Amino acid sequence: MGFMDIIDAMNGFVWGTPLIVLLLGTGAIVTIGSGFFQFAHFGWIMKNTFGSITKKTEGEGTISAFEAASIAVGGAVGAGNIGGVATAIAAGGPGSVFWIWLIALVGMMTKCAEVSLALHYRTPDITGERYVGGPTYYMQFGLGEEKHWGGAYKIFAVIFAVGIFISFVFTMQNYNTAEALSSTFPGISMVVASTVFAICMTIVVAGGLKRVGDFASKVVPFMCILYMVFALIIIIKNIGNMPHTLGLIFGHAFTPTAATGGFAGAALSVTITKGIQRALYSNEAGWGTSPMVHATSIVDHPVEQGMWGCFEVFVDTILVCSMTAFVIIVTDTWTSGLDSSSMTLTAFESNLGFIGRAVIAISVFLFAFTTGTGWYTYYDTLIRHGFQKDTPLRRAFLAAIKYGNALPGWILVLLSVKYDVGSGAVWGVVDLGTGVPTFVNLIVLLILCKRFFELIKDYKARYMGIGEVDPEFYVWYEDKRKALAGK
Repeated sequence: MGFMDIIDAMNGFVWGTPLIVLLLGTGAIVTIGSGFFQFAHFGWIMKNTFGSITKKTEGEGTISAFEAASIAVGGAVGAGNIGGVATAIAAGGPGSVFWIWLIALVGMMTKCAEVSLALHYRTPDITGERYVGGPTYYMQFGLGEEKHWGGAYKIFAVIFAVGIFISFVFTMQNYNTAEALSSTFPGISMVVASTVFAICMTIVVAGGLKRVGDFASKVVPFMCILYMVFALIIIIKNIGNMPHTLGLIFGHAFTPTAATGGFAGAALSVTITKGIQRALYSNEAGWGTSPMVHATSIVDHPVEQGMWGCFEVFVDTILVCSMTAFVIIVTDTWTSGLDSSSMTLTAFESNLGFIGRAVIAISVFLFAFTTGTGWYTYYDTLIRHGFQKDTPLRRAFLAAIKYGNALPGWILVLLSVKYDVGSGAVWGVVDLGTGVPTFVNLIVLLILCKRFFELIKDYKARYMGIGEVDPEFYVWYEDKRKALAGK
């Protein structure tokens, strides 16, 4: 049994029915338990996220709510939006797009829940330089202290951290960028493109969280708008094919897709699994990643930042991923037999010529770059939680992550070029690193969802005039700990 056979077998287990049910089930539970908050108050969410970008943020924290959201959106809008959606369609057919949408609609509330809990249970880092929070912290305080699990929470925390660090070693960002640039601009090899990408990423990350936040807040809005404008041009040019495109998406969401052109056909199980895998890799709802950077934001209430989680999934999947899917299907590129970024590049080039391909290659670079810099904050947070004393070893690991964050991706490209490893093999390992931490995080979210519902109820009472404020409810767990310690 070869390496990829082992990876495929492990993915078959990790991405089996339990995780799919868990993803959809958790999203459904937090959606229902919150009173369908993402649908009933969609206007409020948009007004208090996108509509409040220029608002001066107040409260305790390290970076602004918009900067934290920009890092998170930049971390989510990446390889999954351009290469990942194409990979889902190439393997599962147009019907996989339906499952991408479904996961996003319930995932808006899943992301809101994990972000809100990350803010609620956050705590100052031992060095005092910034706030830290995320899944491992709500595991420690929510499970370890409030649920009286004691040190047993560490089982979940370790499995979660190991899963996240799989993505540190096997990252698609550098690979997708190198592949896109080398295939678009003659004379630029994958190795050269990969090296430039790694150097640029190191320069930004070396400035720490504040520089990453400042960079993301400037680049993320521009890159999203640029990509969607060019995608919209292609969709308008082929608007007559849109009814057929939507028919393929909804028609094959629950039925197998027959072989056509270069498309080999897909069983329904593959359509569902690939759609859900790529949706999760794209918007990260339930993965537990972006809550780690959201936890550093300056806000007055956990749900205030949780709404940015809703916004993040909406932009990433409902807008950007949909644009990619429409362009690929409306131009009939999905039957070309291509895969990953190559399929998206070809779809844009077929309608806009070289400029279309160049725009996507640049978009791949920007998307992947913001993802890579954003993910640095996740690894940094896990190390800070793992080493809760300010020791030389802790500082060494933090420095290694800061200055060596781009190294694994660069090495992966070198090995891929030398041994001619296709993107499909790399995606297989990436899927494993996505599924493992998600499984653990979703279980913890279900255990702690009651606290999330309490936070939603308190937020509605305080800021939306819905219900009455409970004066004995602690918005921040840190305040509750201090109050209990003082008794």
